[in-house]
Amino acid sequence: MSGALMIQGTSSDSGKSTLVGALCRLARRRGLRVAPFKPQNMSLNSAVTVDGGEIGRAQAWQALAAGIVPEVDMNPVLLKPNSDIGAQVIIHGHAVGNYNAVAYHAFKPKALQAVLASFGRLRQRMDCVLIEGAGSPAEVNLRANDIANMGFAEAADVPVILVADIDRGGVFAQIIGTLACLSEAERARIKGIVINKFRGDVALLKPGLDWVEAQTGQRVLGVVPFVPGLWLDGEDMLPSARRAAATSAHALRVVVPALPRISNHTDFDALRAHPQVDFSYVRAGEPIPPADLVILPGSKSVQRDLAWLRANGWEAYLQRHLRYQGKVIGVCGGMQMLGRALHDPHGIESEVTATAGLGLLDYVTTLEAEKQLVNTTGQLAFAAAAVRGYEIHMGVTHGPALANPALYLGEPPRPEGALSADGQVLATYLHGLFDAPEACAALLRWAGLNDVAQIDHDARREASIDQLADAVEAALDMDAIWALLD
Repeated sequence: MSGALMIQGTSSDSGKSTLVGALCRLARRRGLRVAPFKPQNMSLNSAVTVDGGEIGRAQAWQALAAGIVPEVDMNPVLLKPNSDIGAQVIIHGHAVGNYNAVAYHAFKPKALQAVLASFGRLRQRMDCVLIEGAGSPAEVNLRANDIANMGFAEAADVPVILVADIDRGGVFAQIIGTLACLSEAERARIKGIVINKFRGDVALLKPGLDWVEAQTGQRVLGVVPFVPGLWLDGEDMLPSARRAAATSAHALRVVVPALPRISNHTDFDALRAHPQVDFSYVRAGEPIPPADLVILPGSKSVQRDLAWLRANGWEAYLQRHLRYQGKVIGVCGGMQMLGRALHDPHGIESEVTATAGLGLLDYVTTLEAEKQLVNTTGQLAFAAAAVRGYEIHMGVTHGPALANPALYLGEPPRPEGALSADGQVLATYLHGLFDAPEACAALLRWAGLNDVAQIDHDARREASIDQLADAVEAALDMDAIWALLD
């Protein structure tokens, strides 16, 4: 094989990422060299690649499904929103500036060159490339200069499968409406339809499938069932539902504020899945529940999100929480919030040049133009537990509190982060802090949990990928899909 196939969706969250990931695993099982590819991604969940760049988190786990390491060519354009109308634009893994929507639209022809260059390099090295669209091709207001959906498919001359989400309802209207918004040439590029997240007896759906095929002239390649309990890295949106209650009678209560510009919330997947942790995100306007551990997450706009914390009562809550011996962790942007002040002299995140921090640790952060991007390993400073993860930040932090580090990272080991003198407040730039089983267990013990179970988050992700691939293989006409790749 030396082909490529693009998966586009009738909407966001229709199942494009999971279908590409499943097909990557199935291609790998066939002995094929396969790579995922997303021309343009808009996400605040990102990963650091082996070649020192930054890509969307979904492409990183899809690479894992394909049995290869993530690299910048898998997601050549990444948009990281930092306001309602603007985003940081990342090309081939590195930031090139902040653009509003109008400016980025004018920039798209240059972005397309980067996209096609990356796609060409992957095609040369791989037996097949599985491409993920973004949002929906039916967004007619974005059709001009499109590089994410049909604009790319036409430029690269690749076939398309359209996936629709039946779980949200109106699946037949999704399909018919999407096709109606496409040009004749674009509709001809679609080679089949997949219905995703079905619950129930497929036989009851058969009349609808026949009707869709008659109305559209497109073949339905299969109906993928809803697969519960999968643990796969989220592309962007916070989980919409609370997880099931912890199974332990003495669960540790962990609370995370759902910042408007929260980034890399996949940091907490290992905690959300832990049977001894009662985990909850707290959104705007919701009462803040009692907690044993509060974690301030990463943020793409730290000063704006710090203002949101104050407006929603978190500053007073944290003071009370600490008086009652609770624990606090700040990760990346959350670490910056815990200090005395945050300076942005170059206007990297906002027009505000300085903001007072929460003052829980004695240091100051200054935002610099160059972003730090590194994968790293190390050890907790207060326990014999290995950690691994990655750093993505534009802040440089200095101050006395760093003399008592939270971790030691790299080789030779360097001190990183801070731990307060009373041992209640921990700060670090390391994303993935809870991913290593021994580090997660040690941090939960530090936060007050006894007899901690060690959960292997990586093994659970691998098992989820295999479970998803098995479900897709059983549900779809795989001979037809492999034929499109041949």
